[in-house]
Amino acid sequence: MLSVIGVLSLAACIFTVWPYRHSMNEVVQAEKMGIVNYEVYAAFAPSKDRPVDVSGITQAQIDQLKGYTPPPGTPLYWGKASGKNVLVVQMEALQNFLIGKSVDGQVVTPNLNALVGDSLYFDRFYQQVGQGNTADAEFVVNTSMFVPSHGAASQEYAGKELPGMPRLFGSNGYDTATFHTNDAVFWNRTELYPALGWQTYYDKKLFGDEDTVMFGASDEVLYAKSAEKLAEMAAGGKPFYAQLISMSGHHPYKIPSRKYKMELPDRFKGTLVGDYIRAQNYADFALGGLIADLKARGLWDDTTVVLYGDHQGLPIYSLTSGEKKLMKELLGRDYALTDMLNIPLLIKLPAGAAEHRTIGTLGGQSDIFPTIANLAGLSMSDHLHFGQDLLNSTGNLLPERYYLPTGSYIDDSGMFISGTGFEDGRTLGFKDGGETPGGDSRANYDNAMKLLSMSDGYVRSLPERK
Repeated sequence: MLSVIGVLSLAACIFTVWPYRHSMNEVVQAEKMGIVNYEVYAAFAPSKDRPVDVSGITQAQIDQLKGYTPPPGTPLYWGKASGKNVLVVQMEALQNFLIGKSVDGQVVTPNLNALVGDSLYFDRFYQQVGQGNTADAEFVVNTSMFVPSHGAASQEYAGKELPGMPRLFGSNGYDTATFHTNDAVFWNRTELYPALGWQTYYDKKLFGDEDTVMFGASDEVLYAKSAEKLAEMAAGGKPFYAQLISMSGHHPYKIPSRKYKMELPDRFKGTLVGDYIRAQNYADFALGGLIADLKARGLWDDTTVVLYGDHQGLPIYSLTSGEKKLMKELLGRDYALTDMLNIPLLIKLPAGAAEHRTIGTLGGQSDIFPTIANLAGLSMSDHLHFGQDLLNSTGNLLPERYYLPTGSYIDDSGMFISGTGFEDGRTLGFKDGGETPGGDSRANYDNAMKLLSMSDGYVRSLPERK
């Protein structure tokens, strides 16, 4: 009897799964198959990657697929920050719509607003993370490669010898270190960090449980103790490349009342939107402390500071109707997917090279590595990279995974979201997130898929880490 039931159950599962196996859209597959059937299917399904000859991958081929033409001669901004410290600050769940925003006269991000006035600010910048979220952002930013189709990069790729910024800067005489207040065992960072080539990493062993907010010591503790270490590194006579991973603005944004730096209006209290705004307001407050500390220690003027959000904070599909109304109040229009995936990028150059302006070039997290390398005057000729230098770009093509169905991409026309494939996809405009006719491109769809497959194949071909 049990065997008959098992056979019938298997037959029912196959009947449910089989018609939708060729769909590129994971959301559609999950809806049609049922979430349990989809999870089983996804675990055993063949990869959607298109086979590529890894030995034939060249930077020129990648650039061509992206529509990127490297500048002739010396690139703009080449070596503007050569020999200076580089500090990358990854802000938890920071979305771009918060910049310059006020709630009933209360400024949400006063320190970030001030930093925009001292920086190159990219306002059309988008996340490219997958299932690993924060750890994925660390991977993408430091390697200029794409996240895997399934699982987190920190788990799927940690056994590899990953070329990227820590190795490039380390081989050019920089001291390198990364800082995170949680235990590095989470998201397999104990393996990811050596894979990326970080010389040193600091985690909970340094920061402890002091002044806990969310899952570790507060951002205030992160920045205070990290600044001490950065000063020690600078005193060694070599420039540093360092990354700070903030965490106090983490979902579900229930920061302790002792950290409240603004009073929420009644209509925002008890909502995800209100909690998010208050958590980000505190994260901004802590960031202000870091900036003041670096200035007091004499590090600010000698450091290129790169700041960006790691991933979205307010998932559009999780907001109640009341919360969507609050977002409409904040934005002056409906909150859209184009807002959800839009994160800020700010680059503050050292004294003598500093300038501030808003740059409308389309970019994503994979573009940070080549942009920083250009500023530092470090050649990437030996590094295959899937991003591009945003200071020497006009157009861009950003393949997306996980938060958008496979086959989705962002280009200068908008955000293309694939359906079961290209034909039933749709394009959302940047201005209001509404559907834009004629913005989709079969060539960009095909090229985005090729780029993902090339990145996957290339990373899998890298030597195993000893």
